[in-house]
Amino acid sequence: MAALALVIASVGQVAPTPGQLVDGGPSLVRLVNRMSPPNLDPAFLTRIFWRIVETFQIAIAGAAIGIALSLPIAWFAARGVGPLGNVGAFLSKAFISFLRTVPDLVWALLFVATVGLGAVAGTMTIVVDTIGFCGRFFAEAIEDSEKEPQEAISAIGGNRLSILFGAILPEVMPSFVNTSLFALEKAVRSSVVLGLVGAGGIGQELKAAFDLFQYRNASTIILVIFLIVLGMEWATDRLRRKVQ
Repeated sequence: MAALALVIASVGQVAPTPGQLVDGGPSLVRLVNRMSPPNLDPAFLTRIFWRIVETFQIAIAGAAIGIALSLPIAWFAARGVGPLGNVGAFLSKAFISFLRTVPDLVWALLFVATVGLGAVAGTMTIVVDTIGFCGRFFAEAIEDSEKEPQEAISAIGGNRLSILFGAILPEVMPSFVNTSLFALEKAVRSSVVLGLVGAGGIGQELKAAFDLFQYRNASTIILVIFLIVLGMEWATDRLRRKVQ
């Protein structure tokens, strides 16, 4: 009953009313009319193309660095497996949770204030976001790995590093690849939005288009973003099926 009351109260306070939807309909139609047709000027499309390239560079570089850093951090966070003991595992998991719970745009604003506007701030944001995402799932995969191979290596004198490379990684590698592909897909979507706060990429063009009331430019950018995300989901889905 308490949960139902919370849902009803939330819907009553922040959900749109039928009257608001009816009143907003004509404004939406006018906005769509102002956004049509999309701007297909070659000079504009060329500028958008290079922004797309920058967006992919932010996503790929940030995801690659984040995935590489996630592996040792996840190893530290894996209870009973990592080299830092239970206290170290708890602190490492708390660090991963902190990175994951702070929204992307907040990290982007922080890095823009630190290193300035542009793609570097976006890349740093993707790195942090990827560590928060992959670190959690990598640590869970390491903890759930089979214990028998680990015990066998330990019985012949292997240390924790030997157990990691000899028993754990060969078993969890398909899970790591699957999680990494999800992280790359997530990085592409995030890098599109980060430009709204000045962190580079195609989102920066979208914000400028709306700020300058260039709605035809905005509709072109929205269509391009849709195609980028759709293409990335299709590619990562195919790669995941091959891995499985």
